[in-house]
Amino acid sequence: MTTATRVRPAALTLTPRAEARIADLMAKAPEGAVGVKLSTPRRGCSGLAYSVDYVTEAKPFDEAIATPAGTFYVDGGSILYLIGSTMDWVEDDFTAGFTFDNPNAKGACGCGESFTV
Repeated sequence: MTTATRVRPAALTLTPRAEARIADLMAKAPEGAVGVKLSTPRRGCSGLAYSVDYVTEAKPFDEAIATPAGTFYVDGGSILYLIGSTMDWVEDDFTAGFTFDNPNAKGACGCGESFTV
Protein backbone atom coordinates (compact mmCIF):
# COMPACT_ATOMS: atom_id res chain seq x y z
CA MET A 1 0.00 0.00 0.00
CA THR A 2 1.35 3.39 -0.94
CA THR A 3 0.32 6.69 0.48
CA ALA A 4 0.25 9.86 -1.52
CA THR A 5 1.45 13.05 0.02
CA ARG A 6 -0.89 15.89 -0.67
CA VAL A 7 0.33 19.46 -0.68
CA ARG A 8 -1.68 21.42 1.83
CA PRO A 9 -3.04 24.68 0.41
CA ALA A 10 -2.19 27.90 2.22
CA ALA A 11 -4.74 29.07 4.78
CA LEU A 12 -4.87 32.43 3.05
CA THR A 13 -4.45 33.60 -0.53
CA LEU A 14 -2.45 36.76 -1.19
CA THR A 15 -3.17 38.81 -4.30
CA PRO A 16 -0.23 40.15 -6.33
CA ARG A 17 -0.93 43.63 -4.88
CA ALA A 18 -0.76 42.24 -1.32
CA GLU A 19 2.51 40.48 -2.14
CA ALA A 20 3.90 43.72 -3.59
CA ARG A 21 2.93 45.61 -0.43
CA ILE A 22 4.57 42.94 1.74
CA ALA A 23 7.71 43.32 -0.39
CA ASP A 24 7.60 47.08 0.20
CA LEU A 25 7.17 46.56 3.95
CA MET A 26 10.04 44.08 4.09
CA ALA A 27 12.29 46.50 2.19
CA LYS A 28 11.71 49.00 5.03
CA ALA A 29 11.54 46.45 7.85
CA PRO A 30 13.25 47.17 11.14
CA GLU A 31 16.40 45.22 11.89
CA GLY A 32 15.63 41.70 13.07
CA ALA A 33 12.28 41.38 11.28
CA VAL A 34 11.93 37.97 9.61
CA GLY A 35 8.56 38.62 8.00
CA VAL A 36 5.13 40.14 8.25
CA LYS A 37 2.39 38.46 10.30
CA LEU A 38 -1.41 38.55 10.18
CA SER A 39 -3.34 37.94 13.38
CA THR A 40 -6.92 38.45 14.56
CA PRO A 41 -6.81 39.97 18.04
CA ARG A 42 -10.01 40.51 19.99
CA ARG A 43 -11.02 44.14 19.58
CA GLY A 44 -13.61 46.36 17.97
CA CYS A 45 -17.38 46.21 18.25
CA SER A 46 -17.74 42.87 16.45
CA GLY A 47 -15.09 40.96 18.37
CA LEU A 48 -12.13 40.27 16.05
CA ALA A 49 -9.95 42.58 13.98
CA TYR A 50 -7.26 42.08 11.37
CA SER A 51 -3.77 43.10 12.48
CA VAL A 52 -0.67 43.07 10.28
CA ASP A 53 2.69 43.57 11.99
CA TYR A 54 6.37 42.81 11.62
CA VAL A 55 7.52 39.62 13.33
CA THR A 56 11.01 38.89 14.65
CA GLU A 57 10.54 35.16 15.13
CA ALA A 58 8.23 32.46 13.84
CA LYS A 59 6.09 30.71 16.43
CA PRO A 60 5.71 26.90 16.18
CA PHE A 61 2.04 26.94 15.11
CA ASP A 62 2.18 29.91 12.74
CA GLU A 63 1.37 29.23 9.11
CA ALA A 64 4.27 30.32 6.87
CA ILE A 65 3.40 31.44 3.34
CA ALA A 66 6.31 32.00 0.97
CA THR A 67 6.09 35.18 -1.10
CA PRO A 68 8.61 36.58 -3.59
CA ALA A 69 9.72 39.14 -0.97
CA GLY A 70 9.94 36.85 2.03
CA THR A 71 7.78 34.92 4.42
CA PHE A 72 4.29 36.00 5.38
CA TYR A 73 3.02 34.47 8.61
CA VAL A 74 -0.51 33.79 9.80
CA ASP A 75 -0.93 33.52 13.55
CA GLY A 76 -1.60 29.91 14.57
CA GLY A 77 -4.53 30.95 16.78
CA SER A 78 -6.13 32.90 13.93
CA ILE A 79 -5.96 30.32 11.14
CA LEU A 80 -9.42 28.86 11.78
CA TYR A 81 -10.96 32.34 11.38
CA LEU A 82 -9.10 32.93 8.10
CA ILE A 83 -9.17 29.67 6.12
CA GLY A 84 -10.20 30.37 2.55
CA SER A 85 -9.70 34.14 2.84
CA THR A 86 -8.09 36.41 0.27
CA MET A 87 -5.91 39.32 1.35
CA ASP A 88 -5.51 42.29 -1.00
CA TRP A 89 -3.91 45.74 -0.88
CA VAL A 90 -6.13 48.58 -2.08
CA GLU A 91 -5.23 52.24 -2.59
CA ASP A 92 -7.45 55.10 -3.70
CA ASP A 93 -7.31 58.90 -3.44
CA PHE A 94 -8.05 58.94 0.29
CA THR A 95 -7.11 55.61 1.86
CA ALA A 96 -4.76 52.69 1.53
CA GLY A 97 -4.80 49.39 3.35
CA PHE A 98 -5.10 45.65 3.34
CA THR A 99 -8.58 44.30 2.65
CA PHE A 100 -9.90 40.83 3.40
CA ASP A 101 -12.48 38.70 1.65
CA ASN A 102 -13.22 36.27 4.48
CA PRO A 103 -15.85 33.57 3.86
CA ASN A 104 -15.86 32.78 7.60
CA ALA A 105 -17.00 36.25 8.67
CA LYS A 106 -20.67 36.23 9.63
CA GLY A 107 -20.85 39.96 10.28
CA ALA A 108 -18.82 43.14 10.58
CA CYS A 109 -19.15 46.42 12.39
CA GLY A 110 -20.37 49.47 10.50
CA CYS A 111 -16.93 50.99 10.13
CA GLY A 112 -15.38 47.74 8.86
CA GLU A 113 -12.77 47.68 11.64
CA SER A 114 -13.81 44.34 13.11
CA PHE A 115 -15.69 41.14 12.25
CA THR A 116 -17.39 38.18 13.88
CA VAL A 117 -17.36 34.48 12.97
